[in-house]
Amino acid sequence: MSQRLRWGLVGGGEGSQIGDAHRIAARIDGLIDLSAAALDIDPERGRAYARDLGVAPDRAYGTWQEMLEGERSRPDRIELVTVATPNATHFEIANEFLRNGFHVFCEKPLTMTVEDANALLKTAEANDRLLAVNFGYSGYPMVREARAMVARGDLGRIRLAVAEFAHGFHADAADADNPRVRWRYDPNQAGVSSVVADCGIHAMHMIGFVTGQHLEAVSAHFASLVGDRILEDDAALNLRYSSGTLGRLWTSAVAVGQMHGLNFRIFGEKGGLSWHQEAPNQLFWTPLSQPTVVIERGHPEASDAARDATRITIGHTEGMLVAFANLYRDLHRAISAGEQGERDLALSLLPMGAAGAEMVAAVDAAARSTKDNGAWVELPKTSL
Repeated sequence: MSQRLRWGLVGGGEGSQIGDAHRIAARIDGLIDLSAAALDIDPERGRAYARDLGVAPDRAYGTWQEMLEGERSRPDRIELVTVATPNATHFEIANEFLRNGFHVFCEKPLTMTVEDANALLKTAEANDRLLAVNFGYSGYPMVREARAMVARGDLGRIRLAVAEFAHGFHADAADADNPRVRWRYDPNQAGVSSVVADCGIHAMHMIGFVTGQHLEAVSAHFASLVGDRILEDDAALNLRYSSGTLGRLWTSAVAVGQMHGLNFRIFGEKGGLSWHQEAPNQLFWTPLSQPTVVIERGHPEASDAARDATRITIGHTEGMLVAFANLYRDLHRAISAGEQGERDLALSLLPMGAAGAEMVAAVDAAARSTKDNGAWVELPKTSL
């Protein structure tokens, strides 16, 4: 388990929204080395930035195709590739690296279509490679504590799950031509959905992760509230899960005053839980007919999964970078265990390709539902 993992990054160049988060998270435990990179749509800019980050000049690539060609025949080739590029490119890049024997960690959404998502699962299986998806918020210790409490039966049967992921950073109509914003509402680059595919799937995945259930059907209403956007910037969804749990989801990019806005509430027969990503150290637990209890991150009676995900002592702030780092550590553990013919606990916590495919199917179902006036649309069984 101490062997360092050779890692490559595609996308996430200088100034990108997510690149630094991946690089910092991957380095926190000292288990992963950035050995190769193709960071930018501009080849020269990408090569220069990779060299600035300490990547050897001959492994600072201009394109992902150069990186694939350069790495696949090296005796010290990278083992894991992170795909942190725009949505429309995920399938081709991930598929080619999987096909050539590399493990892949892909940003969400996994792909833009259900067919492509299922094809990636088949490629990963055929080549015996790990395919995981960056639903990074599942790495928070108190999210894993909530999952452990539900699995232990503390809440009894789960009746209702309510989640939100709403921010207001796309509310300014004057931002219509900002390239960082514009692509998110372009079907050619974002697919059939904008805010649901960008933010809503984190909340949907969170419900499934905590409750241990699969999403079976969706009823949705999309709205485009700013300018002439083709894709939605606000959405409300009803969700039906595999053990009968009813879900409610609101996601928005035009909720002025909301900063990040990811939270969930889980209601069972015996009590309820709530968690807010902007205050991640506390999980609120209300047993039936009893006062609410605050469970603090780092408490010695927390579950094994929560304690393992906790890096600093109780009372100190622990945030997104460490949550992402927990997924990178899980990747290291899972890949190391696989090479030794073992199955590591990390595989039960990592958001695997099947979870990514399920969320792609959920987005597709939601888009079809809103076109049919909110009719219930079932997810294809093959996506689960």
